[in-house]
Amino acid sequence: MNRRVRAYIYKRDQYERVVATVFVRRFLIRRDVGQEMLKAGLATVYEAKMGAEFGDFEQKYRSVEERAKKKKLGMWSGKMKDYESPRDYKIRTGPNVPK
Repeated sequence: MNRRVRAYIYKRDQYERVVATVFVRRFLIRRDVGQEMLKAGLATVYEAKMGAEFGDFEQKYRSVEERAKKKKLGMWSGKMKDYESPRDYKIRTGPNVPK
């Protein structure tokens, strides 16, 4: 879309992925891509024992996700019984699960 993005890198995780907050700017308005995805119900705050980084935005992200849930946006539009968190999926399909 011919826009510049800026990533504020925190670290690399245990899989060597870059953990960062990404911003896109349009004119003078700077938007946090992760927050916009949470707001639309297209992402969730990852619940893990360790390794997730949020910078100083964790509480903000959690409240934005909660609003999307209440408004039943995106992935929250279905029934909660059908929802499986990324963490639960990872546990269910992990390498130590008997086939």
